[in-house]
Amino acid sequence: MKKLFGLAFLFVGLIGFNAQAQDEAAEEITDEEIAKFAAMEDSVMAFYEQKNAELVSMIKDNEVIDGAGRYNEIKGAWDDEAKLAEIEITDEEKVAYEAILEFMGSLSTEVREMKIGLIKNDEVLGISTFNKVNKAMKANPEIKEKVDSEIAELKEKRSTEEEESPSDAG
Repeated sequence: MKKLFGLAFLFVGLIGFNAQAQDEAAEEITDEEIAKFAAMEDSVMAFYEQKNAELVSMIKDNEVIDGAGRYNEIKGAWDDEAKLAEIEITDEEKVAYEAILEFMGSLSTEVREMKIGLIKNDEVLGISTFNKVNKAMKANPEIKEKVDSEIAELKEKRSTEEEESPSDAG
């Protein structure tokens, strides 16, 4: 929990659906399978980025903690009662900081559950396709490069769309 931004990489490789990996390595990986795998990964990354933005906003815009500087001060003293007394933490700040910690803890769980749901959904990807592509990526650098390239294209497209249509709702 102490590594706020390390969560991005927690879910990468977190899931290892290795059940029934019957000779899938020998099978050819289609462009459609690569596209589905990449779309799933991009969806998970987009969800993570949204949740991470919420977390950053929760810290920066927190009226009780009063910004990232105070947050970092509390974070550095959190497990040490003497340091907490030294920085004169208030009860309100403790409650606000605990809410942030709770959100951080739920973040990795939400991302993992979302990814598992997409993998298990045969209309999105399916476990057998996930296993097949994941195994092929590990065995064949060309497949990994194709998947990474497809993910990068999807991310670029998503970034461009977000820039073109900023959310003015509200």
